[in-house]
Amino acid sequence: MSFIDEIKQRAKQEIKTIVLPEAEDLRILEATKQVLEEGYAKIILVGNKEKIEKKAKENNINIKEAKIVDPEESEKYDEYVNLLYELRKNKGMTIEKAKELVKNPVYYGMLMVKDEKSEADGLVSGAAHSTSDTLRPALQILKTAPETKLVSAFFVMVVPNCEHGENGTFIFADSGLNENPDSEALSEIAISSSKSFHQLVQKEPKVAMLSYSTYGSAKSELTEKVIEATNKVKEKQPDLLVDGELQLDAAIVPEIAEMKAKGSPLKGKANVLVFPDLNTGNIGYKLVQRLAKAEAYGPLCQGIAKPVNDLSRGCNSKDVAGVIAITAVQAQKA
Repeated sequence: MSFIDEIKQRAKQEIKTIVLPEAEDLRILEATKQVLEEGYAKIILVGNKEKIEKKAKENNINIKEAKIVDPEESEKYDEYVNLLYELRKNKGMTIEKAKELVKNPVYYGMLMVKDEKSEADGLVSGAAHSTSDTLRPALQILKTAPETKLVSAFFVMVVPNCEHGENGTFIFADSGLNENPDSEALSEIAISSSKSFHQLVQKEPKVAMLSYSTYGSAKSELTEKVIEATNKVKEKQPDLLVDGELQLDAAIVPEIAEMKAKGSPLKGKANVLVFPDLNTGNIGYKLVQRLAKAEAYGPLCQGIAKPVNDLSRGCNSKDVAGVIAITAVQAQKA
């Protein structure tokens, strides 16, 4: 059974409700149909009810089992205006501004997830919005999770016919959010990613702190950052299997690890790859996705108080359905 099929089976064990605020996007409607047919989550579509139903009908997409909520027509509108105002008044929020923001489906969806009386458990957005347009309201409304110092983003990469990682499954981080993390931020990304791997893949995380250098084969500020980050991870999580700085081949190929990083606790079997910056992380995941024909699920978020996940604007409906399944599983833990 594939990674995503296992995730869907786990999602079915405790059905969660996921909010989709980009409901006029055809990919979102197609994904909604798939999710409802397979029965691994309930769906709330946020937006103009008439437009959503018209688009679904024009494309012969059955979304009858989805709940559609129009922010401007909702009985919760005034309540959510006041909630947003109270959450942000110390940051300059006014009632007038809150009234406008609550009409925005992404903001309204986040408020549904925040609302303890709402049935919403998580949110997926990003097919038609930038990462900042998804994460800004998430951080403003939902805040960070307890004991979390940093929100970061990762991809679950599933590489076909691959003997590396966990049968071809990896986490790549941070590949979507933090542009140039310092050693402290990099250590937090590594720790969060190890927890995400354990939660989603249900195997022991083996974390490689990547660099263009292995064990001091080169020296610069860039390599020192990775070395410092590795040491911080070991101090914070002494039981975590982590090593660095490592070149990619020394991290995932046992024969190369034996030559370049003899004695490495990873033994060339890393399954969580922590990139030194967003340049390398983003380029790396896209290379593997396009050249190795890997499935790429994400950017998935870690460190937010409730499950919220971003989508690549280049996603298709299958990608969206997969991220909905992952979000549902994250909501089970939450």
